[in-house]
Amino acid sequence: MSQALPMTRRGVAASILTLAAAPVLAKTQVYPVVGKVERLDPALDALVDADAPVEQVLDGFTWSEGPVWVGGKDGFLLVSDVPANKILRWSPSAGGAVWLSPSGYAGPETNSLREAGSNGLILARGGLVVGDSGNRCVSRIDLKTKKKTVLAASFEGKRLNSPNDLVLARDGAIYFTDPPWGLKGDWRSPYRQTDYAGVYRLGADNSLTIIDRTVEPNGIGLSPDGRTLYATDRKSGWVAWDLDAKGAPTARRQFVDSAATGVGGGDGLKVDRAGNLWASSKDGISIFTPAGKRIGIIRADDVISNCELAADGHLYMSSNHRVVRVRIKARKLAV
Repeated sequence: MSQALPMTRRGVAASILTLAAAPVLAKTQVYPVVGKVERLDPALDALVDADAPVEQVLDGFTWSEGPVWVGGKDGFLLVSDVPANKILRWSPSAGGAVWLSPSGYAGPETNSLREAGSNGLILARGGLVVGDSGNRCVSRIDLKTKKKTVLAASFEGKRLNSPNDLVLARDGAIYFTDPPWGLKGDWRSPYRQTDYAGVYRLGADNSLTIIDRTVEPNGIGLSPDGRTLYATDRKSGWVAWDLDAKGAPTARRQFVDSAATGVGGGDGLKVDRAGNLWASSKDGISIFTPAGKRIGIIRADDVISNCELAADGHLYMSSNHRVVRVRIKARKLAV
């Protein structure tokens, strides 16, 4: 999550436990339309139809984040509810239900955490790899047994802040962001052990190296060739690093400058098979070409934190206390 987005989730009273008792949606459910696509450039037509409706498919979250699609077109969606410390599962046929609780911190009551649950979710290492905000680490969860294994919890002898979002590279490495928003007091939290919010690379051997210490990162993604790393920077918009053959940064540049373009407020992002970025922004999901040109916006009637290009042909978006979707032509980048 990002404080650059309105914190409207605080007033949501719906209980996520309702989802566990009975599926929210049935196969014949008619989904309410809650948004639309805005076409800024004809190039958008290859990715999504301008008249495609944005539909709500699941409700009842405190704050939804990190959607990931599991399986093929008949698969299912997993979505974090970060403050509620749960991961929800949804499919058109089965509806929604709690998949894992707690998804993050499971220890005794503590005053150190603002958001105890999991955040970003990706498929990697033969399971589900999560930005384990509440446990201040990156963890792997077995999709069958739900057993959790810690992959990274500290760097240079200091605990991580609250890992947020992740992306898998072709060589098995995982890049992730580590802002302090999961800690009570965030940037001013007395529980922080680093004086920066890092962008990291977790190697296939679980060695941890740092990409950058100077940005205020959130969402993260990789180009199709694996040689460009993107991240949301709360201070400036979106930044990009050129990577060498070993995945180390060689240069950094501004990808989209919020001050110059007026586009800001970013959270999570995804990169499609053609290299376009689908990035959370203050006005919805902004779609950027690999050159950084914004060609369209997917708008909903509430904030959008993150998205997932699913195998069933939809873009699923975590939107405050719910999940929404729109049918797209773009396809997820396969690793």
